[in-house]
Amino acid sequence: MALQSKMTVYLAIAGVFALMGGIVFYASLDNVGLEQVEIELTSVKLKEVNSENNQAKFDVTFLVKNPSDKTLTVSLIDYQLYGDEKLLGKGQYSTVDISLPGRAIFYSGAEIPLKNIFVLSKSEVNSELYEDAINEKIVSFSAEGKITTQTSWSEADIDFKTGY
Repeated sequence: MALQSKMTVYLAIAGVFALMGGIVFYASLDNVGLEQVEIELTSVKLKEVNSENNQAKFDVTFLVKNPSDKTLTVSLIDYQLYGDEKLLGKGQYSTVDISLPGRAIFYSGAEIPLKNIFVLSKSEVNSELYEDAINEKIVSFSAEGKITTQTSWSEADIDFKTGY
C-alpha cells in the first residue's frame, strides 16, 4: 500500500511540472507576434516654454503598428530624443502602472498614435541647442530606445530607431 501511495505522489508532482512546462511553452508562442511590432516617430511639437525654470515641453508622438495576428498592449517606450542629430535628452511613455485591460489595445493590423510629453531643460543641453528647440529651428528629429509589448501571457522588449 505504501508503494502505491508514493507512486501517486510522484505522478502528481510530475503532472504539476508538466503543466507548468506547458504554460511556459504556451506563453512563448506569443513572443514572435510581440517582436513584430513597428514604431515610428511621427511628430515633435513645442507645447510650452517656461522661462522661469528654463524648460520647454514638447508633444512627442509615436505611431505604433501591430502587423501580427496577436492582440497586444504597449507598457513602456523608453527613448532618447535627438534634434538635428544632437541628443536632447531621455523620455519615457509608460502605462506600467495601468492594468492590461486599461491600456490601448493593439488588435491585428492596428495603428495607434501614442503621445508623450518630453521636457527639455536648458541646463541639460547647450544653450544654442535649447534656443534652436524653443524657436522651432530644429529640422529633423529622431528617437532610439526600447519598446515593451505585452500580452496576458508574455512580454517582449524590442530595440528601435526612428526619425523624420
